[in-house]
Amino acid sequence: MRRISRVTVAGAATASLALALSACGGTSSDSADGGKGDKGLAIAYDVGGKGDQSFNDAAFRGLDQAKKEFGYQTQDIEPTEGETDADKEQRLVSLAKQGYNPVIGIGYVYANAMKAAAEKFPDTTFGIVDDASNQSKNVANLVFTEEQASYLAGVAAAKSSKSKTVGFVGGVDTPLIHKFQAGYEQGVKDTDPKVKVISQYLTQTAQEGGFSSPDKGKTAAEGQIEKKADVVYAAAGLSGQGVIEAAAAGKVWAIGVDSDQYKQEALAKYKDSILTSATKDVAKAVYTLAKSVKDGKPATGIVRGDLKSGEVGLAASNPKFAGDADLQAAVKKAQEKIISGEIKVKSS
Repeated sequence: MRRISRVTVAGAATASLALALSACGGTSSDSADGGKGDKGLAIAYDVGGKGDQSFNDAAFRGLDQAKKEFGYQTQDIEPTEGETDADKEQRLVSLAKQGYNPVIGIGYVYANAMKAAAEKFPDTTFGIVDDASNQSKNVANLVFTEEQASYLAGVAAAKSSKSKTVGFVGGVDTPLIHKFQAGYEQGVKDTDPKVKVISQYLTQTAQEGGFSSPDKGKTAAEGQIEKKADVVYAAAGLSGQGVIEAAAAGKVWAIGVDSDQYKQEALAKYKDSILTSATKDVAKAVYTLAKSVKDGKPATGIVRGDLKSGEVGLAASNPKFAGDADLQAAVKKAQEKIISGEIKVKSS
């Protein structure tokens, strides 16, 4: 069970275009209902958008589940290139004005926009994934202990490496992705101190394409594989597809992120190279927030998913991973120690 506690446009024409796009995209084009807040669920995607086979696609699965179970009208909107916080705010405001409730921003890039939109629509429940900074009474901060799943990924990497060298590719150099790196490196070292970890970030900012450039991910992974890394873990959104492609070409293991990437149709030709994925159940977070609103008890404040609740973990879809008894025993032992508190996983 979940527990509830408490980025300038070059000119006016460009801004107008961005706002127009943000107002009309999505799966539903129904007219506004006067802002009554009972229309259904809307999500606004992070960088990379729908089709990343990872973070954003997980959010869509949650939206789709709510749509089917609750008979909801839904809308999901893509980001636009070079957009500002004002563009994001307008997107959220437009959705709330149309009557969607809840309105969820998928990613920490919505933090500033979410605060402004929530103040304008106090009777609408908003949600933001991967950010815990918003203190507004009508905002749910949907966050996860990514470092815990990443620790298990580190255990799997260390146990699977024959070269004693593994890699980590982070999309953008931010505190959020530092959590993935920290947990992974700790898991590797606790399992086998002799294993070397090569870590690299693709960009300093999301605007530079760190989460949306498979070519950058592929180049980074190829460089690590040249340095003998035989397992590469990517926490890089859409860019992670390039990491997986490079791993398949180099005949080494890739570890996916957020979604169970072994099962993603767009990655099917690479799946035999995907050892496992460090997952976080963004789909469940989106669905559960929608359900709380439907039930008349909107979740707000910090809503955290962790290893104990089953909302982060390792996917076992690859039979080679699931069938390795020694590897499974090591992962299970680490998981039990994390849940009991015996292992304290670093987040930076």
